[in-house]
Amino acid sequence: MTPAINITKKSKVSHKIHEYVHDDSSESYGLEAAEKMGVPEERVFKTLVVTLDNKELAVGVIPVSFKLSMKLIAKAVGAKKAAMADKSDVERSTGYVLGGVSPLGQKKRLKTIIHSSAKKYSTIYVSAGRRGLEIELNPDDLAQLTNAKLAEISQ
Repeated sequence: MTPAINITKKSKVSHKIHEYVHDDSSESYGLEAAEKMGVPEERVFKTLVVTLDNKELAVGVIPVSFKLSMKLIAKAVGAKKAAMADKSDVERSTGYVLGGVSPLGQKKRLKTIIHSSAKKYSTIYVSAGRRGLEIELNPDDLAQLTNAKLAEISQ
């Protein structure tokens, strides 16, 4: 069990856990997840952590085939600038390793923005807190559990 799975179970939110064998040579964890689960890329979301101009961290949850816009995520959280966070800061604040960062059950609750395209689907997939492990759940439930808002955060 991971903190992400525990928090989802505890909240009694409808969800499914999907496991696949992670390939260490994979260059894109998210695209690998979509391929191995046989799910369209636009329904599998990756969790990216950014550093804001005030040195706070924030989370962007976007489809694995999209690119996070620093300008748009900064605007969505009320900051002037954003940049990808340092690996050690990500792992320390979330409690997860890169490639297995979940928006759920992080050590420190960070401001979270979910890409607005999530609304198109009854369920989306996010990391369950380990490479090779995904949680499928309703995007509204994800937003509620992470206290997130939905916004356009990619170009």
